[in-house]
This record gives sequence, C-alpha cells and structure tokens, in this order.
Amino acid sequence: FFCNSGAEANEAAIKLARLNGHHDDIKNPAIVVMENSFHGRTLATLTATGNRKVQAGFEPLVPGFIRAPYNDLEALDIIAQNNQEVVAVLLEPVQGEGGIRIPDQNYLADVRQFCDQHGWLMLLDEVQSGVGRTGKWFSFQHSNAVPDVLCVAKGLGNGFPIGACLARGDAARVFLPGTHGTTFGGNPVACEAALAVINVIEKESLCKQASELGQYLLTGFKERLAGLAGVSDIRGHGLMIGIELDKPCTMLVAQALQQRLLINVTANNVIRLLPPLIITPKEASTIVDIVSTLVQQFLTANSSTI
Repeated sequence: FFCNSGAEANEAAIKLARLNGHHDDIKNPAIVVMENSFHGRTLATLTATGNRKVQAGFEPLVPGFIRAPYNDLEALDIIAQNNQEVVAVLLEPVQGEGGIRIPDQNYLADVRQFCDQHGWLMLLDEVQSGVGRTGKWFSFQHSNAVPDVLCVAKGLGNGFPIGACLARGDAARVFLPGTHGTTFGGNPVACEAALAVINVIEKESLCKQASELGQYLLTGFKERLAGLAGVSDIRGHGLMIGIELDKPCTMLVAQALQQRLLINVTANNVIRLLPPLIITPKEASTIVDIVSTLVQQFLTANSSTI
C-alpha cells in the first residue's frame, strides 16, 4: 500500500492490525508499542509514539495501545499473560528519535518468535532505519527476523514524499480494495522517484558504503571521544550514529550549523547523525573532526553543570 509519508505508512499498519484482530473476533484489539519510540504525528501514530512531549496538547489520544520498555522480551511476556486482546507489536529496529537506541543482537528474532507463539503480528517501522541506512536494505535483515508488516518512507523518495506499508502472508490479505485509501499515495511521479532511488542505491552499492563509512565514523568518534568525561555512550548501526552526553546539549545544533554541518539532538542529550548514503570518506572525516571538537568544547565549558 503506497501513501504520502512515514506517518501514513505506520497509520496503515495500525489499521491493518486492528482490522485483522476484529476478523479474529477480538472486540478491542490492542497493539504493544515501545517507550521512547516515534511513529509519526497523525493521531494514531502520535498515540503509539513513546514521547509524552510530542503528545502533549493533542488529547484525547487513541485507545488500544499498551506501552512496553524497548529491548525487553520479558515485558512482552508479562503483557501477553495479562491481556488476551493484543494483536500486534509495533517497534523500530533502531530507535531514531529515541536517541539511536540499538537493541540486543537477538531481540528482533526473539520478538519474531514470540509473535509467532502468541499469534501477534510483528509490525516494523523502518522509516528511519530502512532503504540502506544501516548497511542493508532493511535493518531487520541483520537478524533475519522477517516482519509481517514493514513501513518505509523518507529515504525511499530521496526527499520526494512517498511512503509504503508492505505486508506478507495472512497480513497481506487483510486490506481489500476500498478498505484504506490516501489522496496522492502511489502517484506516478512519486513512484518514478522511488524507482530511481532504488536503482541508484543498487548501482552504486550504497548499502555497502553505508556499512563501511558508518563503521569509519563510529571508530573515529570512539578514538576522539571515548573515555572523555561527559560522554556517556557512542553507538551506531550503519549511518545511524548516536553520541550520548550526560547533560542536555541541544545548543550544539546551532553551533554545528555555524560550521556548515547539519546535526540533530534527540532525547535532549543524544547527538544524532544521519549522513547521506552518498557520503565520502573525506566528508566523514570532516564530520568526525567538527562534531568531536564541538563536543570537547561544550563539555569543557559545561564541566560544572549538573
């Protein structure tokens, strides 16, 4: 199902899971979602998002979501024991807005097995982590935990608005013609843009490049910043890099912009770097140098700040 954005793709996945639950005679189908997640700004995806700051002011939110800690299979087991109306779990293979949170190696595979055991659908939001960003076409491919429903957008159109909600198996038979719709989804221009993006990624081996240069960036930051007082963690998966500090650092966004570098700070204290798949080794070195210098200067200037 093609749509206009990542939020719409996730909205479609939520509707699909609810409808599938009703087909199984579940009166109030519930979906397990994760703390610190981000799924969009339509009303259902806003509710699914695990960020109270984003939700504030839009109440009443949509019922039917159960929140669980990320990367915690035991929490899913407790939910399953206490709620017989759960029909699906929705999560990101890597939490982007949540601060580049990377789960344990076996987490996605364990969630896949858990969903199979309990008859839940596994819905993956790969709006940020998909389309080559982590070194494979989709992040779930690192663990071979194939979802029932997969949502992609952003990178699929390389800036042109397009999203897609993909389903397989029984989940692919839930939506019938007329069940769901969107105004401009799947229009010829958007689809042609997506096809061009896919062809370039394949032709230029950009998945492999994302993996190699992502590791280069991660190694560079660890050499420059690891062990520095005030740096809590440095983590990454392909070209998704997070540098977590022990204090709020949102002012670094403006400081980096003065150096002609676009960065983001999520979760208030995690520098999130999502460089383009076409980044060169020279540009990667520049990023490491600029960001490391800014972090060092920031921590020196705020060494007494609690």
